[in-house]
Amino acid sequence: MKCPFCRTDNDRVVDSRACQDGFAIRRRRQCLKCRRRYTTYERIEESAIKVVKRDGTRVPFSREKIKSGLERACWKLQIVERDIERTVAAIENDVYSSFETEIDSRRLGELVMDHLRDLDQVAYVRFASVYRQFTDVGDFVDELRPFLSKSNQTPR
Repeated sequence: MKCPFCRTDNDRVVDSRACQDGFAIRRRRQCLKCRRRYTTYERIEESAIKVVKRDGTRVPFSREKIKSGLERACWKLQIVERDIERTVAAIENDVYSSFETEIDSRRLGELVMDHLRDLDQVAYVRFASVYRQFTDVGDFVDELRPFLSKSNQTPR
């Protein structure tokens, strides 16, 4: 590990602890040359799960792609980065605990939508409109029906 300040490859670990998502280790390091401290995150390398796309091709599961999709769905909403990161970690945890070698892209999309439904309704509908390739307003209305029926059942 090179020091980000002086670029020397000589440091010591001051403190280590597991991150909240359970997939990373946070380490506080101190450079032995310039004595400055910095933080690194080490991600546990899991067995490579492949995502089977609609056309049959297989690509490696990418945490970054999930996060990017969530960030686009949550754009300009009052959702903090920590909540997005927590949702990505929950999706990643579900994928690694439920699937051994492959996951179908449709199943992965549904999993993301399940987590988004709990995070924010607008973000959920945004993601669903792209994922399910809505073609007209009727598709939006069909997707909103469960939300609308819940709001009509709750007393005000």
